This record gives sequence, structure tokens and C-alpha cells, in this order.
Amino acid sequence: MDVRIGVTHTAKEIDVELGDDADVAKLRADIEAVLGDDGQVLWLTDRKGRQVGVPVSKVAYVEIGSPNDARRIGFGGS
Repeated sequence: MDVRIGVTHTAKEIDVELGDDADVAKLRADIEAVLGDDGQVLWLTDRKGRQVGVPVSKVAYVEIGSPNDARRIGFGGS
């Protein structure tokens, strides 16, 4: 499962690939619980065991998807 996190004040996204055994409902509930408090850090562990932390005050959006979804290809300009 892929989780894409938009961060405020930057055009880049953080893309975290979670393990195949990740529970979507639990992940969503955990994210919603953390996003309620600006002093928190949203921590995710990817399939290789690396931990990624984003201060909740900097989270613009969180997108949860399947790694089987078609990859988008595009170009952006500033």
C-alpha cells in the first residue's frame, strides 16, 4: 500500500510504501487521531523498516492507495 503525504510550503510529496499486510482501516484511524493535534508527529514505517516522521502542522494532505494503482506520469512547472 502506498501513502502519499503532501507537505505545506513545498511542491514535493513524501511517498511511503507500506507492507502488504498493512490494515487500511487501522492506518486511516491512526492518521486521523494524530492529525487532530498540531504538536504531534505522523510516523509511518515503510516495508523496509525505515521510519518516516512528518510534523502534523506541516501536513497538507494524506493519500492512501494501492501499490497496484497505475503510476501517474506528468510534468510540473513552477
